[in-house]
Amino acid sequence: MIRWALWLIAGLILGGVVHFATVLLLPRTATRDAYARLEAITPVNTFKLLPAPQPDQAVIPFMDPAFATAVCRYDLSRGSLKLTAPVSQAYTSVTFYTRNGVAFYAINDRAAGRRTVELDLMTTAQHEALPAEEDVTAADRLIVESPTPVGLIVVRALIPEPALQPMANAAVSAAQCKGQS
Repeated sequence: MIRWALWLIAGLILGGVVHFATVLLLPRTATRDAYARLEAITPVNTFKLLPAPQPDQAVIPFMDPAFATAVCRYDLSRGSLKLTAPVSQAYTSVTFYTRNGVAFYAINDRAAGRRTVELDLMTTAQHEALPAEEDVTAADRLIVESPTPVGLIVVRALIPEPALQPMANAAVSAAQCKGQS
């Protein structure tokens, strides 16, 4: 009886380890992740308005049709980026993702406190290379450090009613991510 209980416990532990390893490794082996899907339709360091999701097709799975969405694939290998995103009349958010889809920073229009979300995106090495006097103006500029040199910036604007969809599309289309020297 004890022998069967030990085999049962060992089987449960082994099953748990296999399940845990599969859950952690499966996203890394997927070839059609969000970055790969957007790579074909979005240029580097430029925002692109995504089409509204339809029930049978969407660029990214689980897109919310109540939001206008624009995406910028960024590459920090040549230098930092300056992000400028005007806010819409309703809710606006900006989210930063690594190449593997891990969100590392987000800000919305209420947290920005302005009519435009402005910030600098750079790697840790680029931030450390800034001159010492640059820190004096740190209160005036928001600096976000990216853990990876490539990733995605997603700007979303709420469409409170269908008639306001052009306004939300215009707000996210006006977003810019430009390289800095």
